[in-house]
Amino acid sequence: MSVRWSKTGPLGRSRPYRLSRRRFLQFSTAAASSLALANCRRPGANTPEAGNSKPLHIYTWSDYVDDEVYDRFTQATGIPIEVQTYDSNETMLAKIQAGGGQQFSILYPSDYMVQQMVELGLLATLDHSRLVGLDDLRDPWQNPTYDPNNAHSIPLSWGTTGLIYDTTKLSPPPTDWAYLWERQAALTGRLTLLDDVRETLGATLASLGYSYNTTDPGQIEAAFKRLQALKPAIAQFSSFGWEDSLIAGDLDLCMTYSHLGNALPAEHPNLRYVIPNSGSSLWTDAIAIPKDAPNPEAAYAWLNFMLQPENAAFAVQRLGFATPSQSAFELLPAELQASETLFPPESVLANCEGIAPLDAATADLFDRYWTELTSA
Repeated sequence: MSVRWSKTGPLGRSRPYRLSRRRFLQFSTAAASSLALANCRRPGANTPEAGNSKPLHIYTWSDYVDDEVYDRFTQATGIPIEVQTYDSNETMLAKIQAGGGQQFSILYPSDYMVQQMVELGLLATLDHSRLVGLDDLRDPWQNPTYDPNNAHSIPLSWGTTGLIYDTTKLSPPPTDWAYLWERQAALTGRLTLLDDVRETLGATLASLGYSYNTTDPGQIEAAFKRLQALKPAIAQFSSFGWEDSLIAGDLDLCMTYSHLGNALPAEHPNLRYVIPNSGSSLWTDAIAIPKDAPNPEAAYAWLNFMLQPENAAFAVQRLGFATPSQSAFELLPAELQASETLFPPESVLANCEGIAPLDAATADLFDRYWTELTSA
């Protein structure tokens, strides 16, 4: 193996539940054949960077680690990969600000974090002449508001945040965030929420009819008090690591990102993912190069590898996220293209909202309330 995986993060979480080779919806015969016949070294990928044998150090989300994706890259380029993981954008930012930018050559910040890191001068400006495939991105990602003209990042994946539940345990099923409070007594000890201040307080704001990005102190306080009232029912705040408990029947309902929400029911049909009716966050995870990256040549090789439709489609199949690449989308099986939880229709997306950076005072207020909520 060319990959060395290690865990990181303030709570020392172990590697999250991973699906087997039957994971998600397997390749259709046509899609699998097209990927098998595709040449990993498309024009533009066979660059000088591919001759670099120094390891590529990647800092990524815990649930984006996949040995088979990494092996494809190493086989195509000869560059070994070493990986460390994080469980929140804020954890990643703190490590980079503490000097981690000199340790890693690839990062996976979410949309609002890309904008924040650009403002802090932590990301390199990309040389688009060294990249092949940017023109294949769908319109919303050609010139994203969080990073105009993709100057400092390329979009990797996108999705929603919602609820995954055991259909054998919950009747009626959840359709909106308000369900958590309406069914609090029945859910006590059998519910988890994300260990993510912007997502969890944001969802609570949405349940009150407010924006995820509100700067109104009164609205933020109202969301804090509402979430505080729910706290006795919450088994834990956990972004990853709850999967086995849900599968085993020890939990009934978990807040999660859509890639896990779509992947888990493929092997456990009693589970179902729902995007709340009142709205959800709509996120994009990007790939970026730190300003002080130790191996920028290998980083560009990785960017080009992930921009290739064949590899992007393979990653969708392995990891269960939606792709912003039009050609990669066209390589997916029809059942994946038609999935309304993986690729939600416009009527659903209209109620969703991207998470934006907050001013310092508002961010401090979010953090103060979050610390109080998540303390013993």
